[in-house]
Amino acid sequence: MRTCTVSHSYCVRTNRGLPRALAAEGGTRDVVTVVGPRRFRGDLRWIDFEGELPAQQTQLGARYQSRPIHTIFSRWIHMMRYGRALIPILQDNQDIVHAWEEPYIWAGHQIARATPSTSAFIFSTFQNLQKQYPPPFSWFERVVVDRCDGWIAFGKTVEETMLKRPGYAARPHRVIPPGIDTGFYTRDHSAKSRICHSLDWNEDSVPIVGFLGRFIPEKGVHFLTGVLETIQAPWRALFVGGGPEEGYLKEWSAAQQGRARVVTGVPHDDVPAYLSAMDILCAPSETTAKWREQFGRMIAEAQSCGVCVVGSDSGEIPHTIGDGGVVLPEGNHAAWQQTLVGLLQNPTARAELAEKGRARALKCFDWSVVARAHLDFFRAVMIDRRGKSR
Repeated sequence: MRTCTVSHSYCVRTNRGLPRALAAEGGTRDVVTVVGPRRFRGDLRWIDFEGELPAQQTQLGARYQSRPIHTIFSRWIHMMRYGRALIPILQDNQDIVHAWEEPYIWAGHQIARATPSTSAFIFSTFQNLQKQYPPPFSWFERVVVDRCDGWIAFGKTVEETMLKRPGYAARPHRVIPPGIDTGFYTRDHSAKSRICHSLDWNEDSVPIVGFLGRFIPEKGVHFLTGVLETIQAPWRALFVGGGPEEGYLKEWSAAQQGRARVVTGVPHDDVPAYLSAMDILCAPSETTAKWREQFGRMIAEAQSCGVCVVGSDSGEIPHTIGDGGVVLPEGNHAAWQQTLVGLLQNPTARAELAEKGRARALKCFDWSVVARAHLDFFRAVMIDRRGKSR
């Protein structure tokens, strides 16, 4: 089977876990072609397409090909589209064309239109809010859904939302969560000592309550600091990430008499160490009229690192946590306070939840598991197409 998967996120090497796993889990004669922007405007900077690590490319060999191409308007994701080099790649006898682009943006529309009728076209979506798109974005979505042979929902709340939109229920679909590298996100037992030393903390028995991600109101950073202020049990707080609420968090941290720290600019390779330094990872996301949590990648990463996880019931979080952590009502101060106090005072309970979280990460989010689910769906779509062509 020849598969071409296209995504603006593939500009970053670590975001290509899915296509690498597709090549690794597929047959020896299968070929996976990855298409991403040669250069893309990220949240903070321009990013040049990162080549594969030599060891990874050697391991996968000719079964895996990366094709960075020119893009237009990559500064504005809704209007971004790929250059002319996309067309010959999609028309190169692909069995499956997979778009990891939302159906309502120009790039998703472009890929659907450029996929030849001889190839099956499948797209993936994170959208879990019922939105009404203005033209031309509503037109883009209609074309993509009409053309597709199937679609993938990155979560149960995505499936529930999309099935209510025109055309989606008439197409085959699967619910498949995003994946993570569980070999990379693993417990580093020496990390806590190093991280505490770098933060001028003594390595003692005081538990560290952690947050990882964007510092924005929707992620519940104000709520979490408010809860921590009312907890009498010993705690330390570590906020890792960046965003517009950085100033607030640093001001709050400075008032906590040395028991809170804010760390920004952490390289990707250092994330497992910071997660391993945490005793509890909190994901207190708060739903708004225009936003709710779509997955909660920091939850899966923390579970994989063997960290006790506590999250709100915003959007997809309950489905991500599953039995590998604690789900609490979003914005419920009393419930969060009571649960955190209990966990801070009970290392055995934290350890049990951490063990369950690691098991869940291996079972549900490891890239090999996610890739096999994709391949099963791809093959089912191809069989269905052959049946309809007879």
